[in-house]
Amino acid sequence: MTTNSVLSAIKVLEAVGESQPVGLSELARTVGLPKSTVQRTLRTLEEVGWCRTDDAARWQLTYRAFAVGNQARDAGGLRERALPILHELQLGTGETIHLAAADGRELVLLERLDTAHSLRAFLPLGYRIPLNASATGQAYLAACTDLEVDAYLKGGVLEERTRRTIVDPDALRARLAEIRARGWSLNQEGLSDGIVAVGAAILDADGHPIGAVSVSGPTVRMTDAVFDEHGRAVAEAAHRITRGLGAAL
Repeated sequence: MTTNSVLSAIKVLEAVGESQPVGLSELARTVGLPKSTVQRTLRTLEEVGWCRTDDAARWQLTYRAFAVGNQARDAGGLRERALPILHELQLGTGETIHLAAADGRELVLLERLDTAHSLRAFLPLGYRIPLNASATGQAYLAACTDLEVDAYLKGGVLEERTRRTIVDPDALRARLAEIRARGWSLNQEGLSDGIVAVGAAILDADGHPIGAVSVSGPTVRMTDAVFDEHGRAVAEAAHRITRGLGAAL
């Protein structure tokens, strides 16, 4: 298999995962490849057990993709180390807890602990979270160096998810300065309408951010009255996870 065909297969596989179930025409538009190329790629992925098609000729991932993805889900041990602390955080706050790990210009959701409330924040596992639009992402960026933040801002247009998403570089820099001073992030409806979250970064043994944890809930419960309490709780949880990973704080 040539390098180009491998790249095409990866692009198609990721696009199927993001849009499934998805038809051939839509998939070809998404990945920017000829339909004939996408169709050959899909047939190959089907042959090796990564994709399948339904009665409506729409494509989706198989459980083989899920199984392999689950193996990668905690390759660095982050989820395993964090999970007991996340459970304590969920019990203490009563809201949804998200654990995310860095992947390029985004974070990837590794774990979600749901609140018992029927009205809740919800992101599927594997969801890709823009750094500028989320409490976890902003906390992560705030733990980065100024040079790393500069590189991120030069790397492309900031993604807008809601009318309250921070898309201005200067506004984002100001927000990061606030987070560094306070110790935790606050994102009010920047990722999803009606959802507020507080977050804090998780560091590796060298003090470099590798992910973040957040407490998320609807605006009716995540109000000014709980911001400080939940913010301090998520910051403490992140510090505990960081210590468990071997960083000296």
